[in-house]
Amino acid sequence: MASGVIPQIIAIMGPCAGGAVYSPALADFIFMVRKTSYMFITGPKVVKAAIGEDVTFETLGGADAHAKLSGVAHFATDNDEECIKLIKQLLTYLPSNNMDDPPILECADPPDRMDEELNEVVPADPKKPYDVHDVINHVFDKGSFFEVHAQFAPNAVVGFARLNGRSVGVVANQPLVYAGCLDIDSSDKIARFVRTCDALNIPLVTFVDVPGYLPGTKQSTVESSDTALVIYAYS
Repeated sequence: MASGVIPQIIAIMGPCAGGAVYSPALADFIFMVRKTSYMFITGPKVVKAAIGEDVTFETLGGADAHAKLSGVAHFATDNDEECIKLIKQLLTYLPSNNMDDPPILECADPPDRMDEELNEVVPADPKKPYDVHDVINHVFDKGSFFEVHAQFAPNAVVGFARLNGRSVGVVANQPLVYAGCLDIDSSDKIARFVRTCDALNIPLVTFVDVPGYLPGTKQSTVESSDTALVIYAYS
């Protein structure tokens, strides 16, 4: 695999099972199509025979299962046409390889514009939540934000945007979910995205509004190692 050297984008538009699933899992970006694409090592019949569990194709390895729960898929689309359209859009933010600079597009949004609405987006009361998407959409070139992993770990937001036509990576805490706390999944999501941007020479803009790490027994068993992944990715 050339991940980190040449952007690796995989579109799964049909069944993907057995040993074939390892190749997509090593890619930088994975697209899946709802109700037609599935990805699992063993199918529902094998699961039933092995452990007696009844599962459907969608529950076991459908697009939403991997986009929301496992985080393996970065995008879940409703049809093949939408999938291809999003891939083309993603490519406008990425260099062709790690020796090139990200593409620069013409920008009609003045880079020196003032935006008074930013004064009101973040509440003065730190206990009041807000949608970090509102901040992102006001800061970057209008309409340029392209979210990645939108369904997975929604307490963190990652994606690409543009500043004066230049491609940048965006990482932000989302106060609307868990008050923006980090947890296992969001740490993994952020670390993966930061590593990809680092490998492809894409500068990062980070919006930090985090009260800490999500407490609980489920999180505490691995929180130190997952938090370390984020720190290591940024270092």
